[in-house]
Amino acid sequence: MIIVNLDIMMAKRKISLSELAEKIDITPANLSILKTGKAKAVRFSTLEAICQALDCQPGDILEYRP
Repeated sequence: MIIVNLDIMMAKRKISLSELAEKIDITPANLSILKTGKAKAVRFSTLEAICQALDCQPGDILEYRP
């Protein structure tokens, strides 16, 4: 099971969903789907943009739990 901790990183960086969506050039609706863990996949380019905007590593956002 892959857990998406995007909301935690956003809270740590004090950035709203709409603000992050604008920074990474993605719709707030698509970012919300990713944030809630309902996305079936994520592009590396999107993950890279999120990491750059939040100054974090992919492992800060995605977590594996058996």
